[in-house]
Amino acid sequence: MEIIIQPTTEAAAGIAARIIARLLRDKPDAVLGLATGSTPLPLYQALVAMNLDWSKVTTFNLDEYIGLPREHPQSYHSFMWENLFRQVNIAPENVHIPDGNAPDIPAFCASYENQIRAAGGIDLQVLGIGTDGHIGFNEPTSSLASRTRIKTLTPQTRKDNARFFGSEDSVPHHVITMGIGTIMEARLNLLLAFGPSKANAVAEAVEGPVTSINPASVLQMHPVVKVCLDEPAAGQLQRADYFRWVYENKPAWQAF
Repeated sequence: MEIIIQPTTEAAAGIAARIIARLLRDKPDAVLGLATGSTPLPLYQALVAMNLDWSKVTTFNLDEYIGLPREHPQSYHSFMWENLFRQVNIAPENVHIPDGNAPDIPAFCASYENQIRAAGGIDLQVLGIGTDGHIGFNEPTSSLASRTRIKTLTPQTRKDNARFFGSEDSVPHHVITMGIGTIMEARLNLLLAFGPSKANAVAEAVEGPVTSINPASVLQMHPVVKVCLDEPAAGQLQRADYFRWVYENKPAWQAF
């Protein structure tokens, strides 16, 4: 696990964008796993500004609300097309986002897993982290071997997301999410965290024990994880100075 601490959100997102850009240049037909919410917005803005070639890229999104129309402004379909896909040259048939209106949710989840496998697996998975350590919508106590499935959102997550909907009562109770086991099969996981509200969850995930109470802590068991943080999100890391020293002294061929 490589911890990359930068002075600002924009600087941290810029490094994450360069990691993805390097992958797309080396492998034009890469398979990306993508996240939604406020955290990846500066990353997507940076990627759009790079004018990369997305024509052969395939994407799979982490999650989607159940029962929310696709055209709803807070659906993750709307989010992704508004903030990334309409601004790059990706082929619409290569975009995969969970269908929160599927008539048979369990069957859809199994199909989604099969689609990921058929695409050759995910080369790079973008992740955010919740204030309680969730990744995707894998809430605390989620199985560390879980697959794509329906999940019930915790009151904390619904409270955190209420700012997007205008009120907590308007936030859906259920979602489809990739499982932790699914996320762990990505060849590289790229986790972003910005702001002081994420500092405790980040510290637990990076320096604490591996536990389902903080689902992101399972990333300690993944062979290739890069964690891009701004200074406030790194505020509770005990070994922050060490992480900074390691990044500043990387060999040139490892730099981003």
